[in-house]
Amino acid sequence: MTAIEYDVIVIGAGPVGENVADRVVRGGLTAAIVERELVGGECSYWACMPTKALLRSASALRAARQLPGAREAVTGGLDAAAVLGRRDSFASQWQDDGQVSWLESAGITLHRGQGRISSARVVEVTGVDGVTTTLTARHAVVVATGSSALLPDIPGLRESAPWSNREAASAGSVPRRLAIIGGGVVAAEMATAFAALGSAVTVLARDGVLPSAEPFVGELVTESLREAGVSVRLGAEAVAVNRDDNGAVHIQTASGERVEADEVLVAVGRTPNTQDIGLDRIKLAPGAWLAVDDTLRVVGGGEWLYAAGDVNRRVLLTHQGKYQARAVGDVIVARAKGDKVEDGRWGRHVATADDRAVPQVVFTDPEIASVGLTAAAAEAAGLRIRVVDYDLGAVAGASLHADGYRGHARMVVDEDRKVIVGFALAGPDVAELIHAATIAIVGEVPLDRLWHAVPAYPTVSEVWLRLLETYGR
Repeated sequence: MTAIEYDVIVIGAGPVGENVADRVVRGGLTAAIVERELVGGECSYWACMPTKALLRSASALRAARQLPGAREAVTGGLDAAAVLGRRDSFASQWQDDGQVSWLESAGITLHRGQGRISSARVVEVTGVDGVTTTLTARHAVVVATGSSALLPDIPGLRESAPWSNREAASAGSVPRRLAIIGGGVVAAEMATAFAALGSAVTVLARDGVLPSAEPFVGELVTESLREAGVSVRLGAEAVAVNRDDNGAVHIQTASGERVEADEVLVAVGRTPNTQDIGLDRIKLAPGAWLAVDDTLRVVGGGEWLYAAGDVNRRVLLTHQGKYQARAVGDVIVARAKGDKVEDGRWGRHVATADDRAVPQVVFTDPEIASVGLTAAAAEAAGLRIRVVDYDLGAVAGASLHADGYRGHARMVVDEDRKVIVGFALAGPDVAELIHAATIAIVGEVPLDRLWHAVPAYPTVSEVWLRLLETYGR
């Protein structure tokens, strides 16, 4: 058994773990990172990058078909093999050589294997060869193990070899018929992608499509999916699943409906990857989410244990996990050097944007971009609000962007402070518009100041002016 000492040990080499390690090394500490799978994690190989690659070609084709002149140049449909090939390139052919090289260049030591906390500041790494290496952290251990797809307890589902987001993102061919259980982001995006690639898609959305978003979002995406030939069954709950000897999957719903497909994708939520990382050795519950304070220190885990990214359940988004990684890296360095940790509301060492300033993009048709609170969430938080809506298609820049542009914009205003606390957009290519709203919310820019932020004409960003005009002075 080999024993090695570092300042910081990070368990999990996804984007979050990589950023934690990089931040502490930049701060002058040494860092080791432990990974049992591919360096780069879920986002690089089975989520953000490959799924958006699956969606992009169809999006570009739709955009061309909405413009006279370009429309006439389109002579065929999507080439599914070419789309899958491009997807493979964005997943680096599921090889992590490039990511490993980056770790080396950043001065971060990689230990491959299953990492388990054995005691305070001690992590044991068991390699594929069975050899165990003991790592000791002088200052901190950071858990950045992420999450996995949740498999609900539906009779016959597990035995039916269902897809999770991983199988959907890495599929080697397009199934003739695809059933999707769930109506959230993964379900909506994969329904969009595989319908465009030629699958007959059925979505069983028990709680609706994108139920956590503003109501108009789910309505627009549902309408678009149906126009694309997707069978969207709102309120449908799968109660039994089986795969027959010919490979077909049969799904029974609570209402007695039956759905037959060649593959079934389960997209009903996530579960933390904490089952086998030694939490029981430090009196924490294996398989549980790790509650943290705003410096990302694990509640009940001692002053040396931190958790960043999905595993703490604050926000299950890669960019927010990387934001947390920067915050926790800075706080570990500060504490290691004996510096005072900034703990003010917008202090550098705390992750406060996870509360009310989270941006998100859903790459469906139409695209959905949002940041901050929905109107319902703002009211639930006790805010006195005003909701301002505007038809995005009525903006001059939108009509230039595409014929028949359909979209919607909403801002949620805190009437007591006269600042925006929520912003949502639905429409073609709205993803690149959301950062302006993020800055307005994080910066708590008063509406009176936003009148002086003049949008360029003719761009879709002119919706900002239209929303302010609708609100009134």
